[in-house]
Amino acid sequence: MILKNVFHKPVDRPIEGVIKADDEASLRLEIEEYVLTKEVEKRLESFLDAYNNYQGANGVWVSGFFGSGKSHLLKMLALVLENRQIDGASTFDLFLPKCEGNEILRGDLKRAVGIPSKSILFNIDQKADVISKSQIDALLAVFVKVFDEMCGYYGKQGHIAQFERDLDSRGLYGQFKPAYESIAGRAWEKGREQALLESKNIAKAYARVTGEDETQAIGILDKYRSQYRVSIEDFAEQVFAYIERQAEQENKKGFRLNFFVDEVGQYVADNVKLMTNLQTIAESLATKCRGRAWIIVTAQEDMGKVMGEMGKQEGNDFSKIQARFANRMKLTSADVAEVIQKRLLSKTDQGAQSLSDIYHEQSNNFKTLFDFADGSQTFRNFKDRDHFIRSYPFIPYQFALFQTAIQNLSQHNAFEGKHSSVGERSMLGVFQQVAIQIGDHEIGQLATFDLMFEGIRTVLKSNIQRAIIQAENHLEAPFAIRLLKTLFLVKYVKEFK
Repeated sequence: MILKNVFHKPVDRPIEGVIKADDEASLRLEIEEYVLTKEVEKRLESFLDAYNNYQGANGVWVSGFFGSGKSHLLKMLALVLENRQIDGASTFDLFLPKCEGNEILRGDLKRAVGIPSKSILFNIDQKADVISKSQIDALLAVFVKVFDEMCGYYGKQGHIAQFERDLDSRGLYGQFKPAYESIAGRAWEKGREQALLESKNIAKAYARVTGEDETQAIGILDKYRSQYRVSIEDFAEQVFAYIERQAEQENKKGFRLNFFVDEVGQYVADNVKLMTNLQTIAESLATKCRGRAWIIVTAQEDMGKVMGEMGKQEGNDFSKIQARFANRMKLTSADVAEVIQKRLLSKTDQGAQSLSDIYHEQSNNFKTLFDFADGSQTFRNFKDRDHFIRSYPFIPYQFALFQTAIQNLSQHNAFEGKHSSVGERSMLGVFQQVAIQIGDHEIGQLATFDLMFEGIRTVLKSNIQRAIIQAENHLEAPFAIRLLKTLFLVKYVKEFK
């Protein structure tokens, strides 16, 4: 029997290794493939408890190493809390079977979904204007932009959105759009993108719906542009007004608006101003909306690491934001192993039977083969037959060791770009690549650690892997090259002697 036939699902099926916040293409598949691990279950329980019984902290900080499933979890939360309809089924119904056997979690989820809400999910780097990061209010600008877009206004230009909002508050926005279209011969949604060229038509349409003199309406947008300012307080006011309006119009008592922000950690890292801005936004929303606007963010690793070595003053700023984001969800490498085992490595009955036989034949050799005895750190071996079947063709220590290897390579700047590209290849993606590579081997062979190198090769800086490239070109000994790749991966792992 060859290796690829022992898997329950084809191992080479397309698995989206990196979940993107704005990707709407395969939502149903993403929900069905999502693995709710034991660890995440516990974290979810405490988050839902806080969400259902608001007590002042409206921020949630989801952290973990790259590929530990932060974005996937964030996206699931955004969809489930809003209970969005996907292909005729509600997200809640699709997600609920994952909580089998955990009645507390099922009850909490039901209560949370019972609160009417709208989710705004976005990747902050993607939504931020390229030039804006150096500006002080860069972070606020992104929040205002996604909020305006959600309301149906023009997010790219704040002053145009403000113009639309003012028309709306006077009940004229609905009349303005057709008026503009009849004058300009194109939809307002198209016209506002070229507002500079369209000022005459905009003035005519504005004059028509407001009854003002057309000469006075000329340059109306220029006035808005010169006066447009937005503060965190204004933003919180607008959000509150929107929440109240939704609650009244659609009779949704207790309606909430929640912001789900992906990759906030790398956006605010090294910039204390942006960090405190994030805290102030969360604080103002808490004060104005009283728990009806939540901010859930993801970041690489824990908050302290995001900021790196910081001075005393920065430390003070930082402790404030921690109070605001009191609800923590930390994902660990145990989660990653469980996700990979369930999504990628689940076996067919026949496969499990064959592997069971192999286990009984070989189990006495495992200690000799996979126990590292230099006393520096103990790496996990196979616990029992089930553990062997679940992990095969990988060895348990590979999950943890590979993650540590990546982390340390990242700290030594081995990757293109400090944080970004490390996240490009998730652990799942690398393990899938290895499984495909050895798919034609006989059952009973194992995935060796050097194969992991191929999974990250494309994102490594070229000068870092020069020695390996030279070896591949000049050495005739394949085993030596494999050894070199393995040594490269564990090069910076302190516990590995």
